[in-house]
Amino acid sequence: MDQPLLSLRTTLVFLLASLAGATTGILTALAGEGAPRSVLGGLAAAGLAVPFFNHLIASEPDQGRQRGHAGVGDREGNGRG
Repeated sequence: MDQPLLSLRTTLVFLLASLAGATTGILTALAGEGAPRSVLGGLAAAGLAVPFFNHLIASEPDQGRQRGHAGVGDREGNGRG
């Protein structure tokens, strides 16, 4: 196989989500909650972190548009009537 199993972006999203879940679980355990609540808190945080980091990390820049100054040409129109 010449191609990786997961893309770099997907790997980064899953890595950040697992770190968020592990941190939440550890902090919950240190706060004095039991092991089941700590595990559930960590899993919930990891589950919510996946769509958050997926949205936060842009997939691909727009191919047709170049990034320029915000607002330039957005309201003025194209000058054709």
